[in-house]
Amino acid sequence: MKNLKHSLIVIMASSIAWIAPAYADAPAAGAGGGLASLVPLVLIMVIFYFLLIRPQQKKLKAHQALVDGLKKGDRVLTGGGIYARVIQAKDGEDLLTVEIADGVRVKIKRETIVALADINPAKEKSENKKGDKKQSADSK
Repeated sequence: MKNLKHSLIVIMASSIAWIAPAYADAPAAGAGGGLASLVPLVLIMVIFYFLLIRPQQKKLKAHQALVDGLKKGDRVLTGGGIYARVIQAKDGEDLLTVEIADGVRVKIKRETIVALADINPAKEKSENKKGDKKQSADSK
């Protein structure tokens, strides 16, 4: 019985020793594996460019055109949410003078302008109140 166990162990050990080199000698999976593994990476980069980078560049160019085109009298919205009217805008200068209320003038950086404001916010509020009163009267 002892010899039988010993014989089985020797046979198993020799077969394992014979199988192990067969795995080591196997060719790599796919001969062109280096180039094929780069295709998904390049595809991800292209998708990122069209979905993230390019739209951001367009937005940046549009904002730069807006800031460069500011002139006296424009109504603007600042990054802080303040509606103002441009009082002084010199080309090539980084600062603007804006009026945020009657007689209240503030100097701000051009880059803080978010958008042009088409409607006077005080006028818009009064129109909204009139519309609300009219709707409530209609609903009664």
